[in-house]
Amino acid sequence: QVQLVESGGGLVQAGGSLRLSCAASGSIFSIIAMGWYRQNPGKQRELVATITSGGSTNYADSVKGRFDISRDNAKNTVYLQMNSLKPEDTAVYYCRVVATLQTYWGQGTQVTVSS
Repeated sequence: QVQLVESGGGLVQAGGSLRLSCAASGSIFSIIAMGWYRQNPGKQRELVATITSGGSTNYADSVKGRFDISRDNAKNTVYLQMNSLKPEDTAVYYCRVVATLQTYWGQGTQVTVSS
């Protein structure tokens, strides 16, 4: 059984920072990529940032220069450092893990940025 445990969400003022973590445990073999997505009510889930097992990263244009994704392969953990947060960053953030045989999603963590 595979479990993704997310942490680090919360309430922050505009301009502040938060760091999200997502730890994958269980029978996961050959992780290809890990990443973060976000979603607001009534809207589609959108990509925030991804990182491959080799360290290649991809960011949404809206977060480039403000967010930084990293991972610890030994711990199967992915991090998202979010700086200079804006109210439009408010959303539920979901961790995603792409493995050879299956894709897994976390339960989501709320990030709220007040103006």
